[in-house]
Amino acid sequence: MRTPRPQSGHGPNGPLGPGTPTGPGRPPRSRKRWLQYGAVALISLALGVGIGSNGSSADAGTKATDDAEAEPRPTVTVTETTGDSTGKDKKEGPADHFSGEGEYVVGEDIEAGTYRTAGPEGGFGCYWERAKDASGEFGSIIANNNLQGPGRVTLHQGEYFKTNRCQEWKKVG
Repeated sequence: MRTPRPQSGHGPNGPLGPGTPTGPGRPPRSRKRWLQYGAVALISLALGVGIGSNGSSADAGTKATDDAEAEPRPTVTVTETTGDSTGKDKKEGPADHFSGEGEYVVGEDIEAGTYRTAGPEGGFGCYWERAKDASGEFGSIIANNNLQGPGRVTLHQGEYFKTNRCQEWKKVG
């Protein structure tokens, strides 16, 4: 005599109709599937580590040995020529024009003299400042201005000149 299997309470055909399993068990999974997934995961991991470590310096010990065994790199020499299309060399020393953004020492970075700017680079105004030193203190300011249009300033040897949001300054005298 055969002992009946316990039912799930949904009738003899199971909860989803005829032919569906009624018990709590699942069919056993094959070992082949697990081996296949494991092999794919292992290969993916190996490829990921290989790609991730290619060219990186994650391991300092390996990097040091690689550099010691590497061939010497060629030396690159860059030669700059100064001058214009006429072949005359540009004179060395302080510039007679400069950017409207920065701090300059008159006599070292830029020439002493009178400079002109077309005005602000944007809509916020062009600020310039002459100072007796680079301290940034209020007492070191000789003169300053906030330009809304073109402007001029005369700079003397040894002064510090600060400019913000201005177009290029060009020497005019």
